[in-house]
Amino acid sequence: MGYRSQLKWEFGTNSRATSLNGQGPAPKIQETNVKIPRFFQESKRKGLAALCVLAVGGVLVAAGAGFSTTHISLKLADQNEGPSRITMAPAAKAAMPSVVKISSSKVVKQSADSGPEGLDPLFRQFFGNQFGNQFGEGEGRSPRAPRSHREGGLGSGVIISPDGYILTNNHVVDGATDVRVTMPDRREYKARVIGTDAETDIALIKIDASNLPAITIGNSAKLQIGDAVLAIGNPFGVGQTVTMGIVSATGRTGLGIEKYEDFIQTDASINPGNSGGALVNDRGELVGINTAILSGNSGGNQGIGFAVPVNLARQVMDQIESHGHVTRSYLGVTIQEVTPAIAKAIGLNGPEGALISNVSPDSPAAKAGLETGDVILSINGTPIAESNQLRMQVSMMNPNQSVKLKIFRNGQTRDVAVQISEMPGEKVAKAADENDNTDAALQGVSVQNLDSRTARQLGLPAGTKGVVVTDVDPGSPAASAGLKEGDVIQEVNRQPVANSDEFAHAVKKSNSGSLLLVNRGGDKLFVAV
Repeated sequence: MGYRSQLKWEFGTNSRATSLNGQGPAPKIQETNVKIPRFFQESKRKGLAALCVLAVGGVLVAAGAGFSTTHISLKLADQNEGPSRITMAPAAKAAMPSVVKISSSKVVKQSADSGPEGLDPLFRQFFGNQFGNQFGEGEGRSPRAPRSHREGGLGSGVIISPDGYILTNNHVVDGATDVRVTMPDRREYKARVIGTDAETDIALIKIDASNLPAITIGNSAKLQIGDAVLAIGNPFGVGQTVTMGIVSATGRTGLGIEKYEDFIQTDASINPGNSGGALVNDRGELVGINTAILSGNSGGNQGIGFAVPVNLARQVMDQIESHGHVTRSYLGVTIQEVTPAIAKAIGLNGPEGALISNVSPDSPAAKAGLETGDVILSINGTPIAESNQLRMQVSMMNPNQSVKLKIFRNGQTRDVAVQISEMPGEKVAKAADENDNTDAALQGVSVQNLDSRTARQLGLPAGTKGVVVTDVDPGSPAASAGLKEGDVIQEVNRQPVANSDEFAHAVKKSNSGSLLLVNRGGDKLFVAV
């Protein structure tokens, strides 16, 4: 039990209390009588202040001669019964049971240029080629085929429903062939990935369990700079850890971490392994999913961490749970920031809103009459402070709904109604799925529908048909065959494909490898995978 000492000197009616550590009076006391020097009483009456007192282990030792007995009180206060302390213990206690450790693993190809059990080429400088004849190299032997090894990763997750749904980061489970969840009480479950969204770095996984301690979901829109927050996760795999900080900023964008950014910035320590863990407020409510840090050259925490706001994560999660993928909406405009110089040039009071620099033909914006040079000041009554805010809000709205924009044009403001549409090419088709019979040769390849805008960016003529490759796993057979991001696949085994559904159907029909007709920057070539 922790105590702090306090002396109360009593001399008739003139008495006062002085805390030895300057922390004020304590409510619970124990009293003892000790002797103090007579000259101190005399000095006090004379107004002298010279006295050296040393308290050791609750015993008062005084220097001087001629003692007389005077009543003093030595007060030992129980800190636990003192004035209320600033603590985040209730918030941590409420949230910690809902934060889990996630272990993932995936198969990674290893170079064929290795010796026994993956002998590093560095050692060949010393041993020459003496291992060649034993392990498939050297005269008369063909090179060894690449071998694979399993690579593991660690992260965190947050239980958001009693029946086993867990939110985490996409990069925690991306490409994993095995995902396991460890509860705070050390129970372990095999998990399956329900769906992922790489563009916000959110993933939803599921374990077969019930009556789990689901976290209370808060409202990240109510966060203010200076609010106290806790980051809970499994940093470096050491075990569940809680760190404390404040909200340093909200709405952080332009970091180049994800395609869609609206981060909460915090100085609560976030380290490797915290990814996917919980950022909670002082009530223990989930307000963010810890995602990234700025670490400089150290690789560790520098007091600048980022979390995906729970409001955004929840929108992504709901779409994944309902549809298996995320559908985003668009206006069909290219926008940029309004700088002070631009605001002055166009007669706007200050740098606000999003400036339209281009309107795509046949887009929702074009149909509503928006023009290059318009400044979008608000959407559905919400002011637009910067261009990324408009992009984020529109992207997460339901397609085919009507939104009300306030725009600035030629010195005047006006209201414009726009019926937004589903963003072309946003439905991503994975070439492999856990439960399908997809040709293994194209596992690790992701494609999306090719729209006219993407075709122009790739230097392809109008009317080009096919699907554009958005991701190729570096360790996949497709990568080894030379397939690249930005390639447009127009045929699979001589069967034309015009969209992601046709691509997935054609790939499923492949039995042993695929012959792809690829358009790369206007040049066509075949790629055999």
